[in-house]
Amino acid sequence: MHKVFIVIPAYKEENSISSVIKGLKKEGYKDIVVVDDCSPDSTSKKAEDAGAIVLKHIINRGQGASLRTGTDYALRHGAEIIVHFDADGQHNPKEIKDIIKPIIAGKADAALGSRFLGKRSNVPFTKKIVLKLGIMFTFIFSGVWLTDTHNGFRALSRDAAKRIEITQDRMAHASEIIDQIRKKRIRYTEVPVTITYTSYSIEKGQSAMNSIRIAARLIWSKYIR
Repeated sequence: MHKVFIVIPAYKEENSISSVIKGLKKEGYKDIVVVDDCSPDSTSKKAEDAGAIVLKHIINRGQGASLRTGTDYALRHGAEIIVHFDADGQHNPKEIKDIIKPIIAGKADAALGSRFLGKRSNVPFTKKIVLKLGIMFTFIFSGVWLTDTHNGFRALSRDAAKRIEITQDRMAHASEIIDQIRKKRIRYTEVPVTITYTSYSIEKGQSAMNSIRIAARLIWSKYIR
C-alpha cells in the first residue's frame, strides 16, 4: 500500500473545508495536510476539527507557497505519492484513485488532472476561454501541449515532488510546475477529472485580469529578471 498524502492549500475556506476533508476520509485517505494561508476566519479550526493536519502561514503568501509548505511536510513524513487538492469543493475525492493510478503502475511520475478530457465538468463559458488561452500560453512558455494547464488537481511521485521546486508563491506556480516537468524531464500524463463549479467556487476563482498578471509575472521571472 502506497503512502498517499493529500495537500490542500486553503485561504478563507471555512464554508467548505470540513466537507472536503470528510469526503477524503470517506474514501480512506488519512494523511490530509491543510495549509492555512493566514486565513482571518475559522478555516484552521474547522480543518482541525475534521481531522486534518493543519499547518499555518503567519502571513498570507499565496497558493504556490502553501503547496510548497504542504509538499515539504509530506516528504519529511514519508509520503510516496503527493496529491494536490483544492479546498473549495471543486474536486472529487473518488477520482484520486484514478489520478494516482499511473504513478502506482510506474507509467508516470506526474499525473495532471484535465477537465477537458472528459465531458463531465460544467465549465462556465468565460472560464473556458481563459483556460484555453492558458493552454496556448503554456505551450509558448514551456513547450508542453496539455489539454488543461491550470488544474489544481495533480499527483506527484516522491521523486517528482523532490525535483520540482515551486518558487512562485501565488497562482503562477501552476505554469511553473509544468515548466519544471519539461526542464527536468519528469514523466507525465494527463488524467480525466471532474471539476464541479458552484457559485461559491466561481466567486473564489481567478479573474481574467489576474490571469494576465500571472502570465506577465512568469515572463518577467523567466526572461527578464
